[in-house]
Amino acid sequence: MLNIDTIMLFVGFSAVDFTWLLLSLIFLLAFSLHVFLFHSSAKFTQSRSFQLFQDLIRYGKTKNSQRPAYVRVFDVPKRWFSHFYMVSVVWNGLLITLSLRTSLLGSDLPLWLSNTLGFLTDSSAAAWKGVPLSTALAQMLLWVHSARRLQECAQVSVFSGSVIHAAQYAFGLGYYVLLGLTVLCVGGPHLQEGTPASLTQLQWCHAAGILLFLWGSLHQHRCLRLLAHLRTGASELVIYVSLAIVTGGRVLTWWLVVLYVLFNQALAAQLCHEFYRRKFEHYPKQRKAFIPFLF
Repeated sequence: MLNIDTIMLFVGFSAVDFTWLLLSLIFLLAFSLHVFLFHSSAKFTQSRSFQLFQDLIRYGKTKNSQRPAYVRVFDVPKRWFSHFYMVSVVWNGLLITLSLRTSLLGSDLPLWLSNTLGFLTDSSAAAWKGVPLSTALAQMLLWVHSARRLQECAQVSVFSGSVIHAAQYAFGLGYYVLLGLTVLCVGGPHLQEGTPASLTQLQWCHAAGILLFLWGSLHQHRCLRLLAHLRTGASELVIYVSLAIVTGGRVLTWWLVVLYVLFNQALAAQLCHEFYRRKFEHYPKQRKAFIPFLF
């Protein structure tokens, strides 16, 4: 009987690839179930299982204000979103520092980090030497993105009394930890050994990715200021695509991250789309939820 390890070996997936693929499929399933169940009978939509599912995928303004008491037990304030970016700024700042020490001073990565990267990529921990320029740039852009979102949470966003599910909060805390590790994994030991970051490695993809990142970041910031959260999902996706370009766009791992962001933001956009349609009488009927002209 085939087990997960055998399947991963057969398709050439590493542990980090499998993790992002699994997360992508989970959010695709959640999106598909929501769209299907949204038009179900009124009797079913009042069932406890449906209410639990909806409470798990919704957050903030899209949560039903008349939810039963048994689901409110898992509520935490939505303003705790800022904790995600605090963790990301600290964690990814640490990873950048370790990467620079490795590249500039010739130091080895800490054993705990090289062992973790070796496990995630199914490679030898001893193979992780140096950090190529594309990886260092992606790390720095991720840190800038996290720092900007932290600033927006503190000075721009208005959370009022909205809430998120405790499971969403726990997932968010771990998300940026895994994301930072994934950026290092994308470089890969076969690329990193003996190839420390250097300006001589600059390529067109680095400039193109950085420009796309800056455009996506600016657009997302403007959307947040205009309270048009329905459109920030597309900007978020652009930011992750820009990081894929910075890393050269040749590694499957990061495109699996992009796939996850696509399904994650598609679900969030659909929920916001439905909310605005119910809330505002003059909301444009022809507007798409996530990607213009598609859905």
